Amino acid sequence: MISSVLSAAGASNSSSDSPQPTLKDAQEQAGQAASWVEQNWSAWLGIGLRVLLIVVIACVLRVAIRRAITKLIERMNRTAQAVNGTALGSLLVNVERRRQRSHAIGSVLRSVASFVIMGTAALMILGTFEINLAPLLASAGVAGVAIGFGARNLVTDFLSGVFMILEDQYGVGDTIDAGVASGEVIEVGLRVTKLRGDGGEIWYVRNGEVKRIGNLSQGWATAGVDVTVRGDEDLDKVRAVLSEVGEAMSKAEPWNEMLWGPIEVLGLDSVLLDSMVVRVTAKTMPGKALTVERELRWRIKGAFDESGIRIVGGAPVLVDGEAAVDPAAGVSAPSAYASATSPQSLAASPIPPTNLAK
Repeated sequence: MISSVLSAAGASNSSSDSPQPTLKDAQEQAGQAASWVEQNWSAWLGIGLRVLLIVVIACVLRVAIRRAITKLIERMNRTAQAVNGTALGSLLVNVERRRQRSHAIGSVLRSVASFVIMGTAALMILGTFEINLAPLLASAGVAGVAIGFGARNLVTDFLSGVFMILEDQYGVGDTIDAGVASGEVIEVGLRVTKLRGDGGEIWYVRNGEVKRIGNLSQGWATAGVDVTVRGDEDLDKVRAVLSEVGEAMSKAEPWNEMLWGPIEVLGLDSVLLDSMVVRVTAKTMPGKALTVERELRWRIKGAFDESGIRIVGGAPVLVDGEAAVDPAAGVSAPSAYASATSPQSLAASPIPPTNLAK
């Protein structure tokens, strides 16, 4: 207890013996700080002005480039809307397709522009503060390689989607065969493409998994109808009736817009013992081949009925005045050997072995 009191007294005496700060000392310290600020304020001001100039230029450049990209996308959309509803527009452009394609392209371009401009500005600001950028760039390179290896599927999907959109391989409303799935395109993204199948199901196809694409909605389609007639029909009459049907259909609405060429009778596709197959084709709008084929079959059937030309196939065709053939006429009578108790079966059976014990 006594030692603690003595130590506390000694500490108080030592603290009281230390010199107390005076006003003169405070003035000297303030003068040193003022002189240090006076010596470095010009450098600080220069650094601040350079940073401010870099930020202002980067922001102005970013806004200008984004506006230019937006105007470009709007001009593309206006061009698509101008040709919408025309025959050329139905062939070359779809408003929703062009809108999504231009939106995706604009989003990619704006993101790339912002990343490049702001990244460059950030590096310039760090260089203004005399920070060594070599370790930072090396670390960023290593991190980029690691992310690239770890997310290579995501990068592959993204790059494939970008090239698909830029090359306009397909768009909204197109019917495509992507290998892994087929159907109508309802949405095109940078990573995933959505397809609606024939049964109404929706397929989500990753762009990186698509190895080949068959677009059934670009260019034109071919409608083909095979007409099977009897082998004794007059081919000149058949050709004349088919030509009349094709000419009438080419002038009727709305088939004259769906047909992009005359309906042609190619001739005999095959000749059998009791029938002949005549091939009829026509070039149509994309996606309208099945519709044209159904209408063409309907008209051919009606024209053949009026002209007395019979279409064969399936059940045999009866000539006028010919009696119907009994379907059981070609069936042979049951064999006597089918029954095990018939005399024929008993006579043909092997002789049973005799009992040797007797």
